[in-house]
Amino acid sequence: MSWFQQSAGPPPVVAVHAPDAGTAAGAAALLTPQWVLTCAHVVNEALGLPQLSTEWPAEKGLAVTFARGTSRIAARIEKWVPPTNTAAVWHGDLCLLQLDEPAPEWVPPVLWADMTQGQPLRAWHSCGDPVTFADVEMKLLDRHVGYVDGQLSGAPIGPGFSGGPLWTASGTAVGLVVGRLEPPGGALTSGHTLRRAWALPWQTLRAELDRVGARAVVTACRTVRAVPAHDPVGAKLVAALRELLPTAAARTEPARHLVQELKLNGPQDGSAPTVEELAAELLSTPRALPTISECLVTGPDGARPERLNALLALGRVIDAAGLLSHGEYAFLEERLREVASQDSMLPARAAQEALRFTQPPDALCEPVLRPEAVGEVITGLEGCHEGGPGPEDTPRVPSLVHVVEFIAAGLPEPRRQALQDWSDRVCDRLGVHTAARNQRREDARQWAGLRTAPRARLLARLDVYGPTAPGCFRCRLWQQRPDGSQHRMDTTAGDAPLTPEQVATVIRDGAQRLQHATRGEPPAVDIEVDRAGLHLPLDEWEPEPPNAFEPSLPLGVLYQLTLRSADMSRQVPTRDPERQRRWGDGHGRPLVIGRQHADSREVAGLLRSTYLDANQVVLHGPPELRNQLLDLCLALGVPVVVWDREAQSHDHAEHLAPVNPAGPLHGLPRRLHEFRAEKPAKKRADPSARQASPSLVWEDPTWDRLAHEDPGLQLTDPDEGAPSR
Repeated sequence: MSWFQQSAGPPPVVAVHAPDAGTAAGAAALLTPQWVLTCAHVVNEALGLPQLSTEWPAEKGLAVTFARGTSRIAARIEKWVPPTNTAAVWHGDLCLLQLDEPAPEWVPPVLWADMTQGQPLRAWHSCGDPVTFADVEMKLLDRHVGYVDGQLSGAPIGPGFSGGPLWTASGTAVGLVVGRLEPPGGALTSGHTLRRAWALPWQTLRAELDRVGARAVVTACRTVRAVPAHDPVGAKLVAALRELLPTAAARTEPARHLVQELKLNGPQDGSAPTVEELAAELLSTPRALPTISECLVTGPDGARPERLNALLALGRVIDAAGLLSHGEYAFLEERLREVASQDSMLPARAAQEALRFTQPPDALCEPVLRPEAVGEVITGLEGCHEGGPGPEDTPRVPSLVHVVEFIAAGLPEPRRQALQDWSDRVCDRLGVHTAARNQRREDARQWAGLRTAPRARLLARLDVYGPTAPGCFRCRLWQQRPDGSQHRMDTTAGDAPLTPEQVATVIRDGAQRLQHATRGEPPAVDIEVDRAGLHLPLDEWEPEPPNAFEPSLPLGVLYQLTLRSADMSRQVPTRDPERQRRWGDGHGRPLVIGRQHADSREVAGLLRSTYLDANQVVLHGPPELRNQLLDLCLALGVPVVVWDREAQSHDHAEHLAPVNPAGPLHGLPRRLHEFRAEKPAKKRADPSARQASPSLVWEDPTWDRLAHEDPGLQLTDPDEGAPSR
């Protein structure tokens, strides 16, 4: 029996209820703080359905209670394995539930071990009463099913036990109770099956969850991992612990800290676990290794022991370890939930800037971070690693800490300081050099100084209408509000052919509606066109006068106007990931193409080598060469390209200088907007002066998700009619 299980008492029973019912339909097992596993027939009973119904009750809500109903949390069905074969023993019969909020901290997830024959086991009724336990023995393990028998004393397994774990004396669970065996007739009679039940072993549960697409949940479960001599990771862990904590006295305080932080079971007699027992716990319990390392940061001489690095390095190859301790994770999750509730677009924008060569978790690829996805983001970033070691061969700054520094930089005090203090504590524990951490913090501070507040944006997608209406376009609109939500906007024009003036009017009217709805500044306008459309003077298109008193103004004067094009993405499959990489870099220097660059071959070589991180290109030169290089830049994934439509040669490069096209990237759309607004006055002041007519391709990730999910953003042959909505 392990030191960590010696004080085990009755486990906190988890039960499944109908949303408004007080009596439990059956028991369940807490896999992780967010996931609960039970039997499908228990869910059917809770919802008043036939016990062996195979239909997925997808729209039905449930409630899960903990410790005799002292805590109640709503849950929804995520995975459904219906019962099959209605003979004496049926198969399948599993249901994975996701909780609407994390389980109480005082309810530890189940620690699983494989089921073997001959194990003495104990089950608990779903009512949670301590007197309702039933003792059985695992008599026969028959492939996917285990048969258990009870003695003719004490309580038997019966109704209300289904879905609950079967526990060993050491506090691990080896399977899930399914049902009591009813005599089918023939060779078996009631005398043969008086106290026989069947269960699904942990081996079967793993395989079934993996089969239905829940491998990530299985990976997150606590599982017992022995430390045999032939296990290289276990052997190295034992050696590292023996060097760090050679005596029982040295292990006492770290073990006590581990028990207290992770709500484990352990004796209160001042004893300590053996090195092997401690290693087994660190191998199987989530966040145990970083949690125990918190006690080891300060050595006997007051300095951080170098030997701690070896222990933490092992944590990167132990699935259960994670990067953060239990306390570090809980603090960060709470703070990021606050951020997601108050400034939901900040985390995704910070991650785009902080991660140079790493794909963020899916939840950070959306413009808005949902509070319920914070846990997924943290665990996803814990597994990200990029960059080399820090000064003096110290550990690198973790990607998670890098992103947190950028999020912190975008927050007001004292919330910024709270996250930076968290970052300091984590880096100190991991041995990250102060200079490396401070460099990330300075990068984040500079980014925050350039970051503009979230604003509304309008996407106008233009398609050439076709030969039936030459010179006309179809225009469709989408809006993004400051909170990140994106929606299609209806227009009075529908899919009718529109002249440039009518297109400009539709865009202006849509922008005004969006501005009025958000009660903010005029939205930024993105216009999506085909490759030929990139050369249209869209910023000069004028809508109809808004009324009898105001003059008409070009779109480029009314709004920060930028261009997008999806043509190249369909022709070059590698273009979108390259564009995302270059944009996410955040440190790329601009490439200014002038007379010193001979042709597209030379420019392609630069963009694939010296300027591999370039996310901004300025095009100068004659129209034919410039147009060729524009296609090249788009094909190689450059997300920002600016050029002067009126330039006839390299000698006209100076006309674009007032825009500062190679200046700070995030201010470029604003600088173009101001240039376009001031251009008429400068023309009047000096009619003979040649002025630039700048165009700007700006393909940040704002509309990426919509482009992939909304069929309205897919190019179609205009003569075939509008896509159905």
